[in-house]
Amino acid sequence: MTVFEFGGKLLVVDCGVLFPEEHQPGIDVILPDFTAIRDRLKDIVGIVLTHGHEDHIGGVPYLLKERPDIPVIGSELTLAFITAKLTEHRITPTTVHVEAGDRHVAGPFECEFVAVNHSIPDGLAVAIRTDAGLVLHTGDFKMDQFPLDERITDLRHFARLGEEGVDLFLTDSTNAEVPGFTTSERDLTPAIDQVFATAPKRIIVSSFASHIHRIQQVLDAAHAHGRKVAFVGRSMVKNMGIAAELGYLKIPAGLVVDFKKLRSMPETKVALVCTGSQGEPLAALSRMASETHQIRLSPGDTVLLASSLIPGNENAIYGIINKLTDLGVKVVHKGNAKVHVSGHASAGELVYCYNIVRPTHVLPVHGESKHLHANAELAIRTGIDPGKVLIGRDGTTVDLIDGRARISGQVEAGLVYVDGHTVGKVTEETLVERRMLQEGGVVTVVAIVDADTNALTEPLEFIAKGFVHDAQVFDGAVAKVTAALGRESAAKLEDLEDLEALIAQTVTRHLERAYRRAPLVTVVVIDA
Repeated sequence: MTVFEFGGKLLVVDCGVLFPEEHQPGIDVILPDFTAIRDRLKDIVGIVLTHGHEDHIGGVPYLLKERPDIPVIGSELTLAFITAKLTEHRITPTTVHVEAGDRHVAGPFECEFVAVNHSIPDGLAVAIRTDAGLVLHTGDFKMDQFPLDERITDLRHFARLGEEGVDLFLTDSTNAEVPGFTTSERDLTPAIDQVFATAPKRIIVSSFASHIHRIQQVLDAAHAHGRKVAFVGRSMVKNMGIAAELGYLKIPAGLVVDFKKLRSMPETKVALVCTGSQGEPLAALSRMASETHQIRLSPGDTVLLASSLIPGNENAIYGIINKLTDLGVKVVHKGNAKVHVSGHASAGELVYCYNIVRPTHVLPVHGESKHLHANAELAIRTGIDPGKVLIGRDGTTVDLIDGRARISGQVEAGLVYVDGHTVGKVTEETLVERRMLQEGGVVTVVAIVDADTNALTEPLEFIAKGFVHDAQVFDGAVAKVTAALGRESAAKLEDLEDLEALIAQTVTRHLERAYRRAPLVTVVVIDA
């Protein structure tokens, strides 16, 4: 999520979500932090969406819950995806449909839209003009010269903007460390076709629910080899329905059928397309691997993982691959077949863009810190002044004044966790406790004490869950708690929470030293 400010008005470009990693147990998604703009919601003149992937649109419902009438600006498919998502949140958005080449004025911002190629149709870069200068934001993009939808990144448009003078160029950094040029989507067709030609039984394809290009290739291969296809999973069914209705997904007549109809068909004539290629615990493929889904996999089935690995999710995905292999399933993935290419520009493409646009300043965006720095180095190698290549982090503010850009400060920009129906209630402290529960279990200590002296009147009682122990494990803790409560300073504690904290610290310290384990210790103190 990027916020532009000029003349007291705000323009938001993208508002997505992060997906939780292993060290964030129980979290559904992670939102941008709206703190810096929450008291200025009335000043927002629009939300520009560059494309329809979750990491760029997933946070929009949460922002519109705070002000529902903010105009949402985007291309046809992107608006269709976000409108369907907002319907689930019972929000009817104000939408502004734009196409490549269009100009749209939102408050003091004139936005000009440029066609870019990505792993989802209808991607747009946006050029933003104000009296302060011209900013060009690529969104996510690559330069596939043979895209499935024949819609290439409009480098001529980039060049025209470069001739006008781009003061600040925000560029996709995701693949900045990858040399050369990203492989064309069309180069995957033989490998996907090979899977459909040789699979002895059912084929289960797992992909992002918005990866229309890849699913088009799967449908084409299924049609060529006489297999019927069913979509599995609510998000997959919804998105593919939208894409087909708008003409972005071409489905031959009779190819896609209801999942229930496939049950009675020969296994050699069946293909399923589902979500879960990133190891999400509740996604269809993960549940199939754990044998908790209505679709039961068996030896001879083939699973095609048609997505890249999101950094941080590798262990979860490899875990699923191992489970599937144990079931006798053949797993085809990026590591053993050419079945996926990235949707992002590699280093060669980024350098090409820098040489075309010749921007005055560069601000790498989209990616982890190492990707931002790699992208910055590419910009410098093309001749851009190192002092004019800016590296930001979450919350960094950049001033662009009279065509000159500089980092000017920092605003609050933490991670906002969505946990079920709660938003922002889970804190880092909560996650620390969850990790302690996950790794060490929980020990509850019940202490009955004399109200006057804080001395124990009954033996301590320990209740343990998930903490491996024997009958003697807490003996040492009892002696240390008794000693701690016998000190003069403990006898003077009047606050029950202070007394609980003393006992918890004593037990925790003992268990860490004696058993090298750190369970979550909770204490209940009862006055005798």
